[in-house]
Amino acid sequence: MSFIAAIKSVFNQYVGFKGRARRSEYWWFALFSVLVSIVAAILDSALGLTFGEGSSTGFIALIAYLVLLLPSLAVAVRRLHDTDRTGWWVLIGVVPLVGAIVLLVFFVLDGTPGANRFGASPKG
Repeated sequence: MSFIAAIKSVFNQYVGFKGRARRSEYWWFALFSVLVSIVAAILDSALGLTFGEGSSTGFIALIAYLVLLLPSLAVAVRRLHDTDRTGWWVLIGVVPLVGAIVLLVFFVLDGTPGANRFGASPKG
C-alpha cells in the first residue's frame, strides 16, 4: 500500500473500528501524523500562536491533534485486529513505558494469514 492510498484508506474509515488494517497502512498513517504534527508546530511558532513561552504547541497543533485522534485510534484498533487481538489492547498504552513497548511489538507483528475472527485478510 502506498503512502497516499494509506492516508485515503484511514480517512475513509476514520471511525471504522471493524475490520483489519495492514502494517503498511498503519505505519504510513503514523508517518503522516508525525509530519502533520511537525508542520503544525512550525506554523504555531512562526505565527506566534503557541500556548506559552518556550512551547511549540499552539492552536493549529491542537486542531491537528483533534482531527487525527479518531482516525489514529481506529487504525490502531484495526491493526490489532489484523494480529488477531481485540481492540481493547490499545488501552495498555496507558501503562508507562511497558504499554508503549507492548503496543509497538503488536503493531510490528505480521497479521494472521487468511481470515480471522475480525474479517478477511486485508492482503487479499
